[in-house]
Amino acid sequence: MNQDLLNEEEQLLKNTVADFSDKVLSERAALYDESGKFPWDNVSEIGQLGLFGLTIDEEYGGSGGTTRQLVVAAEEIARGCAATSVVYIAHLSLCTQYINMFGSAEQKAKYLPGLTSGQKIGAFALSEPGAGSDAANLKTGSVKTNGHFVVNGTKTWISNAPEADVMVTMVTQDSTLGYKGIDSLIIDGDLDGITVNKLNGKMGVRASTVGEIIFDNCHVPVTNRMGGDNVGFRQTMSVLNASRISIGAQCVGIAQSALEASIDYAKTREAFGSPIGDLQAIQWMIADMATETEAARQLVMKAATLRDNDLPFATEASMAKLYCSRVAMDCAYKAVQIHGGTGYFAPTPVERIFRDARVTEIYEGTSEIQRLVIARNLLRD
Repeated sequence: MNQDLLNEEEQLLKNTVADFSDKVLSERAALYDESGKFPWDNVSEIGQLGLFGLTIDEEYGGSGGTTRQLVVAAEEIARGCAATSVVYIAHLSLCTQYINMFGSAEQKAKYLPGLTSGQKIGAFALSEPGAGSDAANLKTGSVKTNGHFVVNGTKTWISNAPEADVMVTMVTQDSTLGYKGIDSLIIDGDLDGITVNKLNGKMGVRASTVGEIIFDNCHVPVTNRMGGDNVGFRQTMSVLNASRISIGAQCVGIAQSALEASIDYAKTREAFGSPIGDLQAIQWMIADMATETEAARQLVMKAATLRDNDLPFATEASMAKLYCSRVAMDCAYKAVQIHGGTGYFAPTPVERIFRDARVTEIYEGTSEIQRLVIARNLLRD
C-alpha cells in the first residue's frame, strides 16, 4: 500500500500486522492448509495483538479504531494466511460487529469482552440449505414461549461453526412474512438442542472450518434477541454491507500474496539463459497484477473512508467485494501461469493461493448478487 495515503496510526498498525504475517502466519499457512485444522495458535496471537477488538467499543473490551484500520489489518492477515483471515472476518466483522452495532448494553457487556479478546469464537448463522443468496427465504423458525424462543431448523456453510461459543443467528417467527418476519438471536454454542456437523472437502481456505448447525427445540432466552420484532433482516443487511469492505481487503491481501510470489519467482527462475522476469510476457502479467491490486486496494479504502465518515457506503462496499474478488482470482491465475508447471503443485504457495481465492466470489454475497445490489442502488438514485 502507498504509505503516503496512510496516517501515522494506520502505518504503525500495518507494519505490526505485516511483520506478524510474514514471520508467523505465512510460515504456518501451508501446514494448516494440508491438515485442515482450525488455527488456534494464530487466533490466540491475533487476540494478543488486540486485532479482534478493532472497531469495537472500548468500554466493552474492544480496541476502538476505524474501518480503515480494520481493512489494513484484514489485508495483512489475508496476505499471510487466507484461511486465518476468514476466521478473523467471520468472528469480528460479522458476529462481534453485529452485537456491537445492534446489541443492548447488557448483551454487549455479556458477550463482547470474550469475543474481542479471542477467548470466545463467534459465528454468523444466516445461510440455509434452501436460502443462500435468497436470505429473506430462510426457514429456521422460532416460537416464543415461557420467556424463550424455541428454535428449530438448519443452518449450513457457517464459518467457525464447529468452534463457535457464540452464534448470531437469523430466525423467523413467520416464514410467510419473508424478510419482515426475521429476528436476530444471540445463541450460546453450548445450549441444549444444538448439533454442529463439520463440513469437510473444501477446495481452499481449508483451516477455516465450516459447519452445519441443527437446532432441535433449542431454548434461547428472549433477552438474547437483538432489537424488536422483525428487524433482523434490516440489521443483517447493515452488517453485511460493512463486512463486504473487510472481504474486499481480504481479497487484496490474497492478490498481494500472489503478486509477491510471482515477483520472487520471476527473479530467480531462469529460462533461455536469463531470469524469466526479463521476458516481456512475464513483465506484462506482473504489471497488470500490480495495477489491479492497487486499484482494488484504493476501492476498499474509499468504502472504508466513507463508512468512517458516516456517509453512504453500501454501493462502494459491493463494488469493492465484486471487483476485489475478481482481482484476487485474476492475480492467482496469473501467478500459477508465471510459475508454470511448478505452480500447479503443492507446496508452491500459488497453488494454495489459487484455491483460496476462488471462494471470495461466492461467500458473503456472490458476484452476481453484488452486481444486483450495485445496479439497484444506482437506478434508485
